[in-house]
Formats: sequence, C-alpha cells, structure tokens
Amino acid sequence: MQPKTSEQRMVWLGMGLAAGLCLAYFWPHELAQAVATDRADRFAICTVDVGTGNPDAVFVLDFLTGRLLGAMLSQQTGLFTNFWSRNIASDFQIQGESASKAKYVIIPGNAGLNSFSGATTATGVVYIGELTSGKIVAYRFPFKISKQVLPVHEILPIAFFPFREETRD
Repeated sequence: MQPKTSEQRMVWLGMGLAAGLCLAYFWPHELAQAVATDRADRFAICTVDVGTGNPDAVFVLDFLTGRLLGAMLSQQTGLFTNFWSRNIASDFQIQGESASKAKYVIIPGNAGLNSFSGATTATGVVYIGELTSGKIVAYRFPFKISKQVLPVHEILPIAFFPFREETRD
C-alpha cells in the first residue's frame, strides 16, 4: 500500500523543519547592539560602547558652551563613577561669542583602539562635527572599573579631518 500524498507532505515538512532548526543552531550568531543619540536646540546626548560586559558611557554636548561631559555607571554600586570633560570649542578654534553660534553634531562609533598610557581604553569613540569650522574630531576615553567615584578625566581628541572649508560669519 502506498502512503497518501498528505502523509508524504507531512514527512517533508518535518524534515525541512528539522533541517532549518539544525542550520539555525549551528549558524554563527551576531550580537545585536544599539547606541542612542538625541538632540535638542541647545544640547545633544549619546551613549558610547565602553567594552564587553561594561555599561555604556553617556556623553552630553552643550552647544552654548562647547563643553562635552561624560559619565559611566559602576556595575557594583549603580552610581556614576567615571567622568570625562573637555572644552571642544577650542578643538574647533571657536572662541568668544562664536562659541554660542557653533553648529555641532555628535554620534558614537566603535573603533576598538589600543590602550594608551596604561589605562583601559573604551572600544567606542565619540565623533563630533562642527559646521562653521568644517571639521570632524574623534575622541577616545580611558575608564576604570571602580566602586569609588573617580576624578574627572579629560576626553582626548585622537584624529580630525576637514569635510568642508571653514565658513566664519
């Protein structure tokens, strides 16, 4: 007696399902990660990947003062323990009244840079662009896993490039 067509279809469906599950199990997995950036009229905020198993750092760029401030939570205490600061207006040669008219954009990136000065370096970087100077600057930052609040470190510019000619009003 020959099997019915519907029984053959069920066998093929079961074999296809089993093959698909096996393929999905052995296929290399990629970790999905997300960063966040938001802005308002006078400031922008973004999260930056510090490294595997660590909380993200958060950076705030004040458009009016040209100050970049950052912090990272401690996993042990749930408090901010790492802090960074920099006056980025000077990196773009913006001084005086021009500082309040600067037009910044900020976005995080992943660079995986080597450590420097014996400190652990975050895998992420912060990219900041400024329209009137026509420059993009990349910033890196060291961090330390600590339960204690650490002193403020300066976030360091590592590279820049011009994307257009400088336009000063």
